[in-house]
Amino acid sequence: MNGCSITPTTLDAQQNKDRSAALVSRMAADQEPVTGPIDLYEAMARAIKYNLDYRVEVMDQALRTKDLDLKRFDMLPKLVVNLDYSGRNNESGGISRSITTGRISLEPSTSSDRDVFATDVTLSWDVLDFGLSYVRAQQAADEVMLSEERKRKVINRIVEDVRSAYWRAVSAERLLGKIDELERVTQEALAQAEQQQSSGQSAPLAALSYQRELLSIRREAQTLARELSVAKQQLAALMNLPPDTPYKVVLPSRSTKWQAVRMDSADMLRMAIENRPELREVAYQMRSNDREGTAAILRALPSLRLFIGADWSDNSYLYNSSWAASGARASWNLLNVFRLPVDRARVQAQTDVLDERAQALTMAVATQLQVSRARYEFRLRELDTAGRYLQVQNSIEKQFDAGFKAEKLSRQTLIREQMNTVVSEVRLDVALADMQNAYANIYASIGIDPIDASMSSNDSVSVLTGKLRNLWAQRDDSLAKTSAQ
Repeated sequence: MNGCSITPTTLDAQQNKDRSAALVSRMAADQEPVTGPIDLYEAMARAIKYNLDYRVEVMDQALRTKDLDLKRFDMLPKLVVNLDYSGRNNESGGISRSITTGRISLEPSTSSDRDVFATDVTLSWDVLDFGLSYVRAQQAADEVMLSEERKRKVINRIVEDVRSAYWRAVSAERLLGKIDELERVTQEALAQAEQQQSSGQSAPLAALSYQRELLSIRREAQTLARELSVAKQQLAALMNLPPDTPYKVVLPSRSTKWQAVRMDSADMLRMAIENRPELREVAYQMRSNDREGTAAILRALPSLRLFIGADWSDNSYLYNSSWAASGARASWNLLNVFRLPVDRARVQAQTDVLDERAQALTMAVATQLQVSRARYEFRLRELDTAGRYLQVQNSIEKQFDAGFKAEKLSRQTLIREQMNTVVSEVRLDVALADMQNAYANIYASIGIDPIDASMSSNDSVSVLTGKLRNLWAQRDDSLAKTSAQ
């Protein structure tokens, strides 16, 4: 027993180092390098091509397809070749004895050589096995479609996340430098205000109120900066860029002219029920479960096995050393007949579960659709308000700047308005990022794919970028009616 025992062993230190080094080196291997600023559609293209979560789903679908190919082989007849050798150290002879008298009727004799080599080729086909294999192949085909729906769900989520992260990265690249510069100026203004307060050059309450207002604006700017500071890292992760990869994003112009959703709610719900991958998954599971009921019936039927073959033996005592054989055999496991009602009851119970899940998902999809639509309308109003607020704040800052140049207003007052302007810009960019996210969420809620059949992760980044740009340009004026003007 001790000689056959197996004990668990851990990876040694060198094996663990080699494993981790290989994982890190392969994480972003064979990727097209970043050669310029990345726009939204290139970010989408890189996520589709290199995002590891999506690649897992693509490979899982490929695995399911290979499983289906194997299931198809199970439906074929069996062609078996047997080779048989037998040998012994003496003759295998025998005698014959009379049953009635007990006398030996023959002297010892043999009908076989000491060493015999035989072979046969048999083609057999079991009708019941074929039926069950056909059903299993259909279920394997459903698994391929299930993996396709899981892939659709992942790519919808990734593209939605890319949209949100990209616009936040745009805001970060546009404003973080300005926030840092204003932080330095604000610190100087606060130090000057504290000095004036301590020296008695201004009324204590006025100086404290001014400091409080500056600190309040500064705190809000820091909060927004903190949210934006990780946006580029989040976008890099979605594109599967190494964390230390330097890159820039294209800075598109800000637009606050977005249309409201004009598509009818009933039409949106109908499209969502038809397209959402979660509901399609349940539909494929229900179809596969129905086929399990067919398999249960087939198992309860008799089996009929047909065969035909060619045999040969080098036994010198045989009159015919080669011959053809054929036959049929029927068998019936009667216990499967008693099992059939239990199998069918289980299939029905599974159908009931899946049907209830479909109902629950339908309600969830309908709710999500209404929430995404309401969220879009709310973000639309927020964006409009943020845009108008920035316009007013810019006008106010111009007035304060003119007053400062005319020496009618203090530098501290101008700094306060400059801070308010930067905060307003960040708010507008955040509102625009939320708007873009809500826009993508409407498509995800309806279940419309962010890519089409002409796109593949095998395409180059530039080709995929062009296809995505054309696709979304067409969609801006079509289904969701949420185009940016």
